[in-house]
Amino acid sequence: MGRASRLGTALALGLVTSSCGGASAGSSGAAGASGAAGTSGSAGTSGSAGTSGSAGTSGTAGTNGIAGTSGTATYGQPYTGGQYNLGPVDYAETQFHNACAPGTKYAPAIQQEEGTLLAGLWGGIPNVAGYCDACISVTTAMGRTALLRVVTYGDTTTNSIDVSPEAYAILNNNEYPRSMTWQFAECPATGKINYEFQTASSEYWTSLWVRNARVPLANVEVTSPNHAAFFALTRGTDGTLTDAGGFGKGSFTIRLTGVDGQVVSDTFAWPAAGVGGQTLDGQGNFQ
Repeated sequence: MGRASRLGTALALGLVTSSCGGASAGSSGAAGASGAAGTSGSAGTSGSAGTSGSAGTSGTAGTNGIAGTSGTATYGQPYTGGQYNLGPVDYAETQFHNACAPGTKYAPAIQQEEGTLLAGLWGGIPNVAGYCDACISVTTAMGRTALLRVVTYGDTTTNSIDVSPEAYAILNNNEYPRSMTWQFAECPATGKINYEFQTASSEYWTSLWVRNARVPLANVEVTSPNHAAFFALTRGTDGTLTDAGGFGKGSFTIRLTGVDGQVVSDTFAWPAAGVGGQTLDGQGNFQ
C-alpha cells in the first residue's frame, strides 16, 4: 500500500491514518442514503450450488470457512480489468487504518466471525462505503478463487483490490500482472448479524455498524420511540448507519433489506447502560 497500485494514500479516519479513506469514527458520517449497497440484487450465474449443494473442492478454508467460491450466490456486475495486491489489509492495521472500522479497530469477536480473508476495494466504486463487511468472490486469471470480506477501501487502480496476507497466499501463483475479476457475493454462514454501536451513540444521536451480514445491504431502517414507522438510516463514509435525531430511549427494531430482497428484523430492549459502545447480537442472519 502507499503507491498507485495499492489502497493506501494516507487517507484519514478519525485520528488514525488510513490507506482506505473513511469518515471519523465518532461522527455521523452522513455520506449518502442508507443501504446503497449495489444496483442489482439478483443472484449471478454462479449462484446455484449444484446438484450436490457442496462448496466444491476449494470451498473449505479451515476455521475461517471462506476460501472457496463454488456454489456461492453473486450479485450485480463483475468488476474486471483490475489486479489483486498484497496491501497488506489486516485487523492489526500494521500499515493503515481500515476504513470500515472504528478508531479502536475491529473488535476481536467481529474478527473471529468475519475471518482473516480480507479485501479493500477501489474507492471509485459508487457508494463504496455501503459495502463495508460485504463479501466478494475473486477469480484470478490463473483460475484461483477466494471469498473475501471487505473491511476497507481507498486509492488504487480501477477495479483493483488489496488483500490480506492470508488471501494473497490463496490467490497468488507467482504471476504478474496479478489479473483478476471480482463480484459481490454471499458471505459464508459464520453466525448471527451483529449491531456495533459507536461509543458516542445515545437516544439523542444513534449510529452503528452492521457486521457479519451474509448479503450486501440495500436498506437499513428502524422503528423506535422517535419513529413510529420505519425510518431509513443514513450511510456514512466509514460504513456507519446513523439516525442524527436518535432512536429515543426505549425498545427498537432494526430492519435490514438485502440486495436480493431478503429481509431480517431484530428487536432489542434499550440496554440499561445505553447503546454507546454496545454490540448487540441479532437472532439470525440472511439465508
